[in-house]
Amino acid sequence: MPSYTLTCPPLETSPRIARDFVATVLRELRLDAELVDDATLCTSELVTNACVHAKGGDGAALWLGVEDGRVRVVVYDRDESPPVAKELIPDAWETGGRGLYLVDALTHGQWGHGPAVPRGKAVWFDLALKAPAPPPTTPMRLTHRA
Repeated sequence: MPSYTLTCPPLETSPRIARDFVATVLRELRLDAELVDDATLCTSELVTNACVHAKGGDGAALWLGVEDGRVRVVVYDRDESPPVAKELIPDAWETGGRGLYLVDALTHGQWGHGPAVPRGKAVWFDLALKAPAPPPTTPMRLTHRA
């Protein structure tokens, strides 16, 4: 299966563009709507972290692949610091800091990070493809009564 890439400049519009890119590719591949929604939300969170929080301000590169029964998205940036989830404070009015918790929940813990070459880091997530519905075991017969 082919892979797709997108360069994300350090702009506030990059997360939205990355979301649209991932959604368009996965819809064209006729993947499950729920999987598309989960992938676009996780992508938005990782690209936001790379474009807003990563040191260096160079933006990010996104790689998307569908292989081995999964969708994998990898976001590369030049900041070598690992992603850090903020401590969740109940009843806090903060609007940010929950992105990695969302990624963890939507991917069932199938995400991580590592060094990128020549420098920086790669943050990735996997989402399992849903198995297609099996074909009916007996043919359907339509009858017409007059």
